[in-house]
Amino acid sequence: MGKAYSKFDITAGLCAVLLGLSIGFGYYIKLWQLDANGLSTGIQKLPYWDFTNLWAGGLLASKGGVGTIFDVDAYRAFLRSMFTPQLADQEWSYPPSVLLVGTPLAQLPIAVAYVVWTVGSIVALHFALRPLSLPLLAHAACLLSPSGFTNLLIGQNGALTAALLIGGLSLVYTRPIVAGILFGVLTMKPHLGLLIPICLIASGSYRAFLSAAVTASLLFLATGLAFGFDVWTLFIGKTAPLMSSILEAPYPQTYQAHAITVFLACRWLGFSVAGGYAGQAVALVLCAAVAIWLWRPQNPIEHGKRACITATLAIVASPYGYSYDTIPMCVTAAFLFVTEPRLSRLAMAVFWLFPLFIHRINYHEIGITVLAPILLVTYALAAGQRRAIGLEPLPKAS
Repeated sequence: MGKAYSKFDITAGLCAVLLGLSIGFGYYIKLWQLDANGLSTGIQKLPYWDFTNLWAGGLLASKGGVGTIFDVDAYRAFLRSMFTPQLADQEWSYPPSVLLVGTPLAQLPIAVAYVVWTVGSIVALHFALRPLSLPLLAHAACLLSPSGFTNLLIGQNGALTAALLIGGLSLVYTRPIVAGILFGVLTMKPHLGLLIPICLIASGSYRAFLSAAVTASLLFLATGLAFGFDVWTLFIGKTAPLMSSILEAPYPQTYQAHAITVFLACRWLGFSVAGGYAGQAVALVLCAAVAIWLWRPQNPIEHGKRACITATLAIVASPYGYSYDTIPMCVTAAFLFVTEPRLSRLAMAVFWLFPLFIHRINYHEIGITVLAPILLVTYALAAGQRRAIGLEPLPKAS
């Protein structure tokens, strides 16, 4: 790992971390200012807004009411009966296999379950990052990143999915079976795993590929046996079209404030839905091409860097991504900060902070936020290529 830190490097890193923590804690304190209905006064929603889906879905499934999850009106009525009639519209959006996690959590009071879920996700991310061998402060910066705070705020699953994605990519060569299991579990949020089969095939990691396929199949069977196989039919027939309609809604929508995708950027530019999908398809093809190049056996790139860059590319490849999905980008910025002295550490600090400002940029109807992960990957790879072809000298150790 690079050791040549200047005083400016250290100052930039510390300032970024302190700024991120102060803004994140500020958001968190504001979020938990509640009104008489238990809703956050700032957003008029439950403070653990997105976690409510996981918990309530698990509760319904444990009581034999799994069908209610896929009936939008009945599901919203159930949520309002559980919490408050003033609860904003909410819908189930996950593959049914997520119920295998939600059902045990639903046996706890929601506040306790929220703490268990949040802490457990951070612990999972901690173990997933260990193969990267980051210094303690950089490791902590990944766990307490701005996008991590977004997960903490609303009880989202970004820390867990980042753990599965980064952990699996890091272990492909050393523990392929475990890597495949992590990838198989990631099918609970499948759009973040679009590049995984490409990477495994390009690298010849067929044991990991088979392990992932077996794990995904077992999750499918376990879900069907636990809740009835019709949950998969209901998901395909009702939830999938509903989520597509939300994705394809006219730009701008309030919920798009946290979006970070090529699809959204195309809609901001005035493209139709078909044009947005075309733009996203081009992005996916380009990401796949980079992934194939990264994961060829003859590519000498350091494996930690390969894993981080691929995890960041996963954000760009997906048409459905939000600020809470950007933990891999923060991890990549932190990893490059400590391992790549030829890159501007001030730039890495800015990339690490960027998730704090996604919603502010989008609120002004400027849909360019997906440029951040694109620029981060481009910058890292371009610098690496300059070194490889001898256009840039090795940095002198200080």
